[in-house]
Amino acid sequence: MRTFATVVKTGSFTAAADRLGMSKALASKYLSQLEQRLGVRLLNRTTRHLSLTEAGEIYYERCQLLLDAFDELEAAIQDRHESPRGCLSITAPQTFGELYLVPAVAAFWERYPQLAIDLSLSDRFVNLLEDGFDLGVRIGELADSSLVARRLASIRIVTCAAPRYLERHGVPRHPHELPAHACVIDTNVDVSARWPYRIEGERQQIGVQGPFRVNSARAVREMVIAGVGVGRCPAYAIADAVRDGHLRVVLQDYEMMEYGLYVVYPHRNYLAAKVRAFIEFLMARFGVQPEWERF
Repeated sequence: MRTFATVVKTGSFTAAADRLGMSKALASKYLSQLEQRLGVRLLNRTTRHLSLTEAGEIYYERCQLLLDAFDELEAAIQDRHESPRGCLSITAPQTFGELYLVPAVAAFWERYPQLAIDLSLSDRFVNLLEDGFDLGVRIGELADSSLVARRLASIRIVTCAAPRYLERHGVPRHPHELPAHACVIDTNVDVSARWPYRIEGERQQIGVQGPFRVNSARAVREMVIAGVGVGRCPAYAIADAVRDGHLRVVLQDYEMMEYGLYVVYPHRNYLAAKVRAFIEFLMARFGVQPEWERF
């Protein structure tokens, strides 16, 4: 049953076998045995594509509920007697994950070396339930969902530029000066190239322009360090560069954007020890004064 559900989630026998730690042949054998037991075909298979049959759709929906209940039951019993174990699967945004979550995961694993960690970094939206993750780290305003969310920290969005750019073009003292500067635009956030600031107590959006449009905070950081213009980045993406003198923060008195850093996980009556331990670890690591706010 678990093999079938994993094949559906991953879309292939190869990916399912890798996730479950078995051979592709064994995964296929389990599926055949399940179909023989039920007397129906659950999956339509071709050399390039898998799709659920009508019976498969019904069975997948119900069996996922049973598997979740079984996992909760096991976790509830194991947590009474054992420390975290098994495989902890985590999803997180790319840049934040590379800079801050990877070191955190490594430190967490040193505390619980019997755990296996499956860390997936991507800026695309990930459905925890459908993709089979234990928990996710997310940045921004969260939409209502069936997930439980715990806020870990705040993340400021700051305006910055390289010292050499500021020496050549001057330091912007007011947001209204930005249209005269070359700006590096993050298309993940600034689709319309309008940057928000608080001016005289009111939110105003300043239209900016520049020769570079990129789609990641890390790309903005590298462009700005190269001296091509002014950029806006999450504080976590530039903290080390500011400390090292490669970047300078400007217009701090006018900044107004601040995102939340959250850990999210499916709502369950019993949290597995591995999930609960990692949430507590993240709360302790990021919850007081995050490293990216110390510049």
